[in-house]
Amino acid sequence: MKNTFIPELRSIERPKTPSIGFIFSNGKILLAPENPENPLPDISINSFNQTNLQRLLSIGFWNNNPCVAAELPDDAEIPAPFQWLPLRQSFAVLGEIAFSIAGRAHHMQHWDRTHRFCGSCGAPFPAELTTNVKICSRCDASHFPTLSPAVIVAVTRGNEILLARSARFRNAKMFSVLAGFVEPGETLESAVAREVYEETRISVENIRYFGSQPWPFPNALMIGFTATYADGEIDLADDELVEAGWFSAKNMPHLSQPPSIARKLIDHFLAENGVV
Repeated sequence: MKNTFIPELRSIERPKTPSIGFIFSNGKILLAPENPENPLPDISINSFNQTNLQRLLSIGFWNNNPCVAAELPDDAEIPAPFQWLPLRQSFAVLGEIAFSIAGRAHHMQHWDRTHRFCGSCGAPFPAELTTNVKICSRCDASHFPTLSPAVIVAVTRGNEILLARSARFRNAKMFSVLAGFVEPGETLESAVAREVYEETRISVENIRYFGSQPWPFPNALMIGFTATYADGEIDLADDELVEAGWFSAKNMPHLSQPPSIARKLIDHFLAENGVV
């Protein structure tokens, strides 16, 4: 069956027809991991207990099935067989399509919750959403969902790839490719070159687009690139990284996990070097 998702965004009351629920609480999503064929709750009026559901948003239709985002307090009673799982770790349960929709749901929930007042004049927005833009009734300013572009790049030197360990995961011993947010006035390619040089003092060339991925933690869009080494020696010039090095395909450290574009870039390097 073809997977088709048609997006929309509007506030709703409790749904009266069967609806796929993307329910969140503090970065976690409510799932039934032991039911892989149907891990998401139906939150229609006659199925899921909706007493404590908050901030219900219709986010679109997946194969003609309504999809609803909602929030639930941490201390709410959870019906079996559902449990809270970190959204970042839910890919294995949800699969690629549902994980992508869950990301959209989380992104829109975060935007709606954190943008209750106009950033231009301070007036409150109406509580109800009718589209994916909030228009101030006082100053007429338009506010769209926040989207923060970030570049991520696999830098290669012959049969080696540049990998680093972030200070944010100091105890995880997990290595990944380099990434950073795009600055105002930059092209994506210049952001790639700047980020690599700022973090490692390595200069790169042959910057090529690889692919992109929404990363709703809470609102990033990751744009992936490949590049080749041009000049320099690794020097951790700031405190963002605790370790970096060149690794061959047969001597890889502990890596970031699927389904991130970071791992896709690394897997692309491994495949090009005969390791699947």
